[in-house]
Amino acid sequence: MTDNPYVQRKSKLLREFDKTISRIQPLLQSRFGEQQADSFVREAHQEYALLIPQLPYIGDKQPFTQFIISTGWFLAMYRVLQQHGGTVEEAGQLVYDASLAYLQAVPGFARRFLGFMSFSPRYMKRLEKRAAESQVRKYVGDYVFTYVEGDGISFDYGVDYTECASCKFLRAQGAFEVAPYLCAADQLYSELLGWGLVRTMTLAEGAEKCDFRFKKGGQTRVALPASLIKWTGQ
Repeated sequence: MTDNPYVQRKSKLLREFDKTISRIQPLLQSRFGEQQADSFVREAHQEYALLIPQLPYIGDKQPFTQFIISTGWFLAMYRVLQQHGGTVEEAGQLVYDASLAYLQAVPGFARRFLGFMSFSPRYMKRLEKRAAESQVRKYVGDYVFTYVEGDGISFDYGVDYTECASCKFLRAQGAFEVAPYLCAADQLYSELLGWGLVRTMTLAEGAEKCDFRFKKGGQTRVALPASLIKWTGQ
């Protein structure tokens, strides 16, 4: 019996991965053809199964644990693309499209509820508490961040990440180059959940921190990698 919580939930995690990747099956088929797409799905499943025991445990606190789990999804896809001569830019497009498919699969009422709860006093108080706890660095692979009080005008609250669990995991896996594409998915979350996210820098791009600023119903302003700007037409 293993003590690794991810290994204990391996079957469930693999089912979640299969469900997520099935949502981009039509996209994979249009890019690679039906046979190659099926092969990609099988290989990505196998790659993710190998990654599950390596996912860093950060205390089972959501949504942070889910961020790590999804980082494992995208790393598995990236690894398979690499094995078939694919580029990080192509992987970035898959990450973006898979994130969009994942979010669009959530019913509209649920997205509205999640967006509403992201600005509730209870959520912000809990986030502030977690920020203080993160400074203790109980888990080496965890996020470390500070809570920023809103100014009442330009943003409601903010978070400054000085250590990113996803970035640390990808660096340890020798795949740090895909990190900016994971960060780009925050644009989708903001637009579909009404976060009004403004972010001017990220650890993935070599900055000293990620400066998240949230304004309920505000305009999303998140920089995307050049290849994604071309891909999305933004």
